[in-house]
Amino acid sequence: MTEHAVATLESPRLAPLRAAAFHHLGIQTADLDNCVSWYQDFFGCKENWSLAEFSELTTSRLPGIVKLVELRAGGTRFHLFERAGEGAEAPDPGNAQFQHVCMEVGSPAEIHAWQRHWIKLYESGRYHFTRDEPATEIVTDADGVQSFYAFDVNGLEYEFTWIPEAA
Repeated sequence: MTEHAVATLESPRLAPLRAAAFHHLGIQTADLDNCVSWYQDFFGCKENWSLAEFSELTTSRLPGIVKLVELRAGGTRFHLFERAGEGAEAPDPGNAQFQHVCMEVGSPAEIHAWQRHWIKLYESGRYHFTRDEPATEIVTDADGVQSFYAFDVNGLEYEFTWIPEAA
């Protein structure tokens, strides 16, 4: 087997040498200003760019798209966008969608800092949260992995986790 082996129909389990890299997380919101502020304050994001004109492909996939803002924190990009008209409403929680996104942190101290930061912003009263639920407690599983869950202003669930090297 060569190091450049690629999956085929005959050998579907062979992986490419380099996996595709995660580029951004696209997030539809009903209140772009609220969402941008929260992501800037919670993740420390900076705005890279914004768009108000879109390609035919984008408008065919996201009818009514009004504005898109790219925010970046380190190597993580968020594409926040607002739509008007059909498709602008929040999805039914019973419909298929991502259940959560997991963000790995570097230490137990960092996971506690992220949880405290989320609680501080949640309790500040500066944001409207679609799901008015506090962050969970930090739990530690049998392998020493620590996690907590919290919702963004749109009701999207984030898991923050610290995974010890032994796990």
